[in-house]
Amino acid sequence: MRSAIKVKVGNITIGGGSPVVVQSMTDTATADIDKTINQILALERAGSEIVRITVNDEAAAKAVPIIKQALAEKGSHVPLVGDFHYNGHRLLKAYPECAKALDKYRINPGNVGFGKKKDTQFAEIIACAVQYNKPVRIGVNWGSLDQELLAKLMDENNQNGSPLSAREIMHKALIESALQSARYAEELGLSEDKIIISCKVSEVQDLVIVYQQLAERCKYPLHLGLTEAGMGIKGIVASSVSLGILLQQGIGDTIRVSLTPEPGAPRTNEVKVCREILQSMGLRAFTPTVSSCPGCGRTTSSFFRELADTIDQHLTVKMHDWKTRYQGVENMKVAVMGCVVNGPGESKHANIGISLPGTGEVPVAPVFIDGKKAHTLRGEEIASEFIDIVNDYVDRTYKALET
Repeated sequence: MRSAIKVKVGNITIGGGSPVVVQSMTDTATADIDKTINQILALERAGSEIVRITVNDEAAAKAVPIIKQALAEKGSHVPLVGDFHYNGHRLLKAYPECAKALDKYRINPGNVGFGKKKDTQFAEIIACAVQYNKPVRIGVNWGSLDQELLAKLMDENNQNGSPLSAREIMHKALIESALQSARYAEELGLSEDKIIISCKVSEVQDLVIVYQQLAERCKYPLHLGLTEAGMGIKGIVASSVSLGILLQQGIGDTIRVSLTPEPGAPRTNEVKVCREILQSMGLRAFTPTVSSCPGCGRTTSSFFRELADTIDQHLTVKMHDWKTRYQGVENMKVAVMGCVVNGPGESKHANIGISLPGTGEVPVAPVFIDGKKAHTLRGEEIASEFIDIVNDYVDRTYKALET
């Protein structure tokens, strides 16, 4: 179901059997060059493999090549996508250095132009993409759907003997807008390996239905995302459920989680959620995982929770170094369990596991390595001793990368 077509976006390949790609978007004013650079770097460090930036006016267009050059000087070559609405045709033509610096253009068929100007302005953007050999994401959104197309489909539906519901017409309009635009782009000279499609909505069931239907009719790589997903737990759960359903069905070549950042929360949280979705589903491996129990009346909850958190943070920090030194360490599984009920069994399933003593149990903590009991820890230094065991396991187990 995933697209057989490969689309190159800078140094990243989307589709064609490549791993599902993680994307994100800045929320800085692109004309604020320093803030935008810093946020791009933060998103990249968090694991974003493609970053989209707003190009909404002349100041933003002028800033793009400066940002691109500054990132290169800092050793960053993360592909940049220009997000265009309303005036993309003018900006790309007026600022060729911007057009050349971007690795991909994002066009919204619902606001690329209106009336007679729609096709002309769409064609102008595609001409720039062809000229500079850039891929394009045709990104339809139900919040800015092509009203002319929607009205046409509704009129046709009213004349139908078995009319569809308003929601079904909305689904049809989203898909038709994307596919008609893609066909027109090919007629204008953009090759099929330069086109990515998305049809975003903000309701889980609608997203699943639209992408299932789109995948049946579409040859292009698909970008998945629940638009305006919301804040915090609601946004994370809704995005995880909808993307998980589609990815499990083999639908989707690249993803973004559109979280509204909570006050004070970093923009990078949306990247972490994307990576966790892919890793939890076994589609990608980014960092060692920690399994830990939720705790109950049997567990000495404060200690095992603290140890689980300490180990998780340790693995995250060490992974920055390990990924440059060891092959396969991202697949390591660690278990931190709170009592004897499931502790030894879960620990044996992990590469390394520790079963902490629960309430009333003997105050010792057996450590299991690759299914066999290897150590027994006790006393005040269990956390540091277990970390040493983990570090030693990595050094002994995973093949060193060639430098």
